[in-house]
Amino acid sequence: MNSVEPEGTSGAASEPAPGPASASGSAPVPDASLERWRLILGSAAERCTGALHGSAAAQDAALDWLYGRDEDLRRRGVRRGPGGPREGGSEPSQLTAVDWLDDIHRLFPKETVERLERDAVEQYEIHEIVTDPDVLARVEPSQTLLRAVLRTKHLMSADVLAAARRIVEKVVRDLMERLRPEVRRAFTGARSRRPSLLPLARDFDFRSTIRANLAHYQPEERRILIQRPHFHSRTRRHLEQWQLVLLVDQSGSMAGSVIHSAVTAACLFSLPGLKTHLVAFDTQVVDLTSDVTDPVELLMKVQLGGGTDIARAVDYGAGLIGNPRRSIVAVVSDFYEGGDSYRLVRTVRTMVGQGTTVLCLAALDEEADPVYDRALGARLAEAGAHVGAMTPGRLAEFVAEKVGSGGQSR
Repeated sequence: MNSVEPEGTSGAASEPAPGPASASGSAPVPDASLERWRLILGSAAERCTGALHGSAAAQDAALDWLYGRDEDLRRRGVRRGPGGPREGGSEPSQLTAVDWLDDIHRLFPKETVERLERDAVEQYEIHEIVTDPDVLARVEPSQTLLRAVLRTKHLMSADVLAAARRIVEKVVRDLMERLRPEVRRAFTGARSRRPSLLPLARDFDFRSTIRANLAHYQPEERRILIQRPHFHSRTRRHLEQWQLVLLVDQSGSMAGSVIHSAVTAACLFSLPGLKTHLVAFDTQVVDLTSDVTDPVELLMKVQLGGGTDIARAVDYGAGLIGNPRRSIVAVVSDFYEGGDSYRLVRTVRTMVGQGTTVLCLAALDEEADPVYDRALGARLAEAGAHVGAMTPGRLAEFVAEKVGSGGQSR
């Protein structure tokens, strides 16, 4: 298990450096580095590092509440901590999830808090983090917690769902703010080498401007007076009507890609010259295009889990296509097909033969770390599909290149 190291800027580590006892005979100031090692190694190291006191002891209790729940080690009377084994007793903890959240937000820096919350949800499946309204009121919204909300919202009552929406709205808003500029850049046109007389800040040509104004360099002030700024021109994108069909696997392992697909579709939906569809599938197919402009509501409707029938979803997507040569079908899935793989490959081959660009994406998120059935992926690549993984921004660039070039490059 990856370690969660207490930061030197918080808790016990923020205390003064060790030094000699004062003249009044008070105890020496604790050694911050020894306390950190004690927090990492657990109570087994106490005979070498000394006992913890104050905020360091509170940090240790918070770490032990989470990492001391490994069942196999617990049966042997040992608890596992962030840096290795953590030896301790087997008495039940009296802390609740609410108390624990309050403690870690008080004791640790933000980066460590996010890691602790992620481990609580993903590794130890402490559902109170996302099903208790008191906990939801305290927790810091993150993509990890959003994925947990999507997986557990069927367990939530109406009042808990209302509290969970805060997490969904905050994370979606942050993702939209990051992705919109990338989409805008992708669709505004590529820079060309030709100069432009139109002075737009985004087209400022730094190198040409410096070269053209070197004669106005003032050595005593170490600056150049810019008398004539230079700007790039941009190629004009001829946006004819295109279709983008996003088919998104909503099985539990694809939660991250579902989130980014919803946000990406929302960013692309209002672009001129592009008609975007968003379809979620497991063994059933659900067209969510009518909710694309409200990704929060869309995500609250997604039901993660269940089987996977990719062939059925691709058949549905093929039926949405109006002009094959101006269409992109992006299938976001791990490609562990529960339906008819031969039918899937046959449909993909037919679409490619008609001129449709088919993307088979094993991941659509910020990490773009693909985990998928490589055997089926190879068969789809042989059928003419592009197989791999993309970030949402790269997908926007890919779509913009296809739309801007009229689909000439493949």
